[in-house]
Amino acid sequence: MGTLRHLVEPDLKKVASQQPVYEPMESRYMSNQKRERDLARAKFERQQIKRSERAQRAKRNQRFTAIVVVIALVVAGVGFAVFSAVGDDSAPVAQESQTPPDPTASETATAAAAVECAVAGTARADDISYPDGPQALDFSPTTLTLNTNCGVIEIALDPNAPETVASEAFLASSGFYDNTSCHRLTTEGIYVLQCGDPAGNGSGGPGYSIPDENLPEEGSVNYPAGTIAMANAGPGTSGSQFFIVYAPTSLPAGYSIWGTVTSGLGIVQDLASAGVEGGLTDGPPAQPVFINTATVS
Repeated sequence: MGTLRHLVEPDLKKVASQQPVYEPMESRYMSNQKRERDLARAKFERQQIKRSERAQRAKRNQRFTAIVVVIALVVAGVGFAVFSAVGDDSAPVAQESQTPPDPTASETATAAAAVECAVAGTARADDISYPDGPQALDFSPTTLTLNTNCGVIEIALDPNAPETVASEAFLASSGFYDNTSCHRLTTEGIYVLQCGDPAGNGSGGPGYSIPDENLPEEGSVNYPAGTIAMANAGPGTSGSQFFIVYAPTSLPAGYSIWGTVTSGLGIVQDLASAGVEGGLTDGPPAQPVFINTATVS
């Protein structure tokens, strides 16, 4: 901004002669013009200073309002969750924030209810692989049961996903899932517990992949609570890792649905209430979840 200039009337020169000295008309006209320009410039500069002061006050008010809004949003718990995945078999990236699970919908009385779990066992070595793919069983199972250190979870197998069901039944019956952990819990954006990785870090698998099938429609809450679906790293890459949806979740329709929890969903909801290690929203469950055995019937 320009600085305000102070106008000073020029001093009148003293004349030595008694005769008046007349300033030419043109000179007086030019002097008046200059004075008018100086006055106009001074007025303009005063206006600019006032505008600048008003603008600064407005900015301060805007910053104050923004701070108040941010604080209100934080207190209200509003925000967007970003859930990124790594590894060969991985859960998806959340597209938008979704309604968090209502504790009253859980089988627990409150979100802070204690999770009753036994001490997790020792994970087996990641040394089982079936490069030739799954082998057919001599019967058609309808139920897959996960016996975990936190309780039993029963899953009704979905006949609309025959290849996925055949693979899961083979892996369960062969002992592939025995002594493995559920390595990943997500409590914001999407609501899933991810299991089935013998490596325990999102990189393990059975040595083969199966095609996608029984995909839901795109849309809101296309993976409802109780859904069991395959995790993957892209189309046609499903292996052994799967996730249990414990609250209504919206995802891209790229994850094969192969079952529904018929008993034990409250266990997963309790685990979600216990949270993630370190107070995060994505990572290993704070309460370790260990699959002792997986069977089909």
